[in-house]
Amino acid sequence: MTALTAAPAVRRKPGRTPAGTVRSGMTLAWRNVLQLKHSPQKLVEVTLLPIVFLVLFLYVFGGALAGDTSSYLQLLLPGLIAQMAMFATMGLGASMNEDIHRGVFDRFRTMPIARSAPLLGAVLGDTVRFCITMSVLTSLGAALGFRFHNDLLSILAAYGLAYLYYLSISWFSLLVGLMAPSPDAVQGFTFMWSMPLTFGSSVFMADTSSMPGWLRSWVDINPISQLADAIRALTLGTPAGNHIWFSLLWAAAIALVAFPLALVAYNRRL
Repeated sequence: MTALTAAPAVRRKPGRTPAGTVRSGMTLAWRNVLQLKHSPQKLVEVTLLPIVFLVLFLYVFGGALAGDTSSYLQLLLPGLIAQMAMFATMGLGASMNEDIHRGVFDRFRTMPIARSAPLLGAVLGDTVRFCITMSVLTSLGAALGFRFHNDLLSILAAYGLAYLYYLSISWFSLLVGLMAPSPDAVQGFTFMWSMPLTFGSSVFMADTSSMPGWLRSWVDINPISQLADAIRALTLGTPAGNHIWFSLLWAAAIALVAFPLALVAYNRRL
C-alpha cells in the first residue's frame, strides 16, 4: 500500500501578503512625507503653481470671457481644482527617477517586501502635496470671492473625485519616471501629455461652442473636462448630467491601465 504524502504548504513571506504590502506601503509613504520636511523646496511647486494660475487666468481672461472677474472666478476655480489634481502628480515621477538613480530602490529590492510596495508608498506619500495644493487654491479662491453653492457633502465629494483622479494619474507619472533616462527628462515628458489634457479642456471655459469642431470633439471626451464639469456641478449646484459617472469611469480606466504598466516598468527597471 503506497503511503500518501501531503505536499508541503507554500507559505508567503509576511511582507508579501496583501496586509504586508499595505503596511510596507504606508511605511514607505511616511518616508516620503519626512523627505518634505528635509527638502521643503519640493513644496514650492505645489504652493506657488496654484497661486500663479488662479491669479493669472482670473485677471487676464476674466473680463473677456465672463464680463467680470467675480463671475469668472466661480467658473475658473472648480476647473483649476481639476487641473491641479493632475499637476500635483508631476513631481512624483521625477522623485521616483531620482531615487532610482541614487540607488534607493536597489535597497528596496533586497528587502522582504512586495514589489508593488515602493510604488504604493510613493503615491500615498505624495498625497500631502495634493492636499497642500487644494488647500492653497481653495483658500486663495475664497479670499478673492469664490463661494460654494452646494451642501457640505457634495463639496467633499468634489474634492474626493479630484483625489481619485490624482491617484489614478499618479500611476502614469510613475510610469514616466520609471522609463525616463533622467529626472530632468521626466518633466519634459510629463508636460507633453499633461498640457493637451489640461489646456485642451473645459477648465478655463465651460462653453465650447466657439471652438473648432475637431477641438470641441476632443474637449467633450477629455477626462479633465469631465472632471472639471463634475466638480462645478458638485460645488456650484449646477446640473451634473453624466459628468460624475464619466469621471468615475475615466479614473477607473486610467488606473487599470497605468498601474499594471507602472509595475511592469518597475520590475524591468530594477
